[in-house]
Amino acid sequence: MSRIGFEKTTGKKITGIDHLRQSIADILTTPIGTRVMRRDYGSGVQDLVDAPMNEDTIIKIFSATAIALDKWEPRFKLGQLKATEITENGRLSLTLDGEYLGDLISIDGVIL
Repeated sequence: MSRIGFEKTTGKKITGIDHLRQSIADILTTPIGTRVMRRDYGSGVQDLVDAPMNEDTIIKIFSATAIALDKWEPRFKLGQLKATEITENGRLSLTLDGEYLGDLISIDGVIL
């Protein structure tokens, strides 16, 4: 079930984990209700943009992330999710550990 896609800024072909990383970032940064013809695509992460960056909000982000990836990214089964950094401007960096096509992988630096 490996896919071939195009890198969103360069237009170059991407496959494998690079394609998966881009797909995950797209799912997590797309607000539900904004994709034409696929209104339920995306995640609830954007609903938390103005929330204070504290433990409660991070737990809600983890929940929204897990729900969205389970629904929209069948190639990846999330095992563990970690908040690795909160930047000065309140952006959150995630590390996702899980299974991709039968292999255990870790995806670092998914920025929300």
